[in-house]
Amino acid sequence: MPPRWPRKPDRKDPAYRKLDDRMNFAIHVAIFALCNSGLWFFHNLNMITWEWLPWLTVGWMVVLLGHLIYISAIANYSETPPTST
Repeated sequence: MPPRWPRKPDRKDPAYRKLDDRMNFAIHVAIFALCNSGLWFFHNLNMITWEWLPWLTVGWMVVLLGHLIYISAIANYSETPPTST
């Protein structure tokens, strides 16, 4: 069941931005798990030699790690976002 938001969702709300970024990360992880498990399943089932598959998995994991680092350490969820000049 999706989380309920007590007020109208707005990207200017820092708590909503934080929740939205974390939900996007969870979707990213779910898509990674779905695609990679399917590819590895058929790789092992058919004994296919896909040399690119480990590189795809590791590359995607690096992207996921970067996404996690961004939402947990870099993203600014303060009340007033900085203005660009």
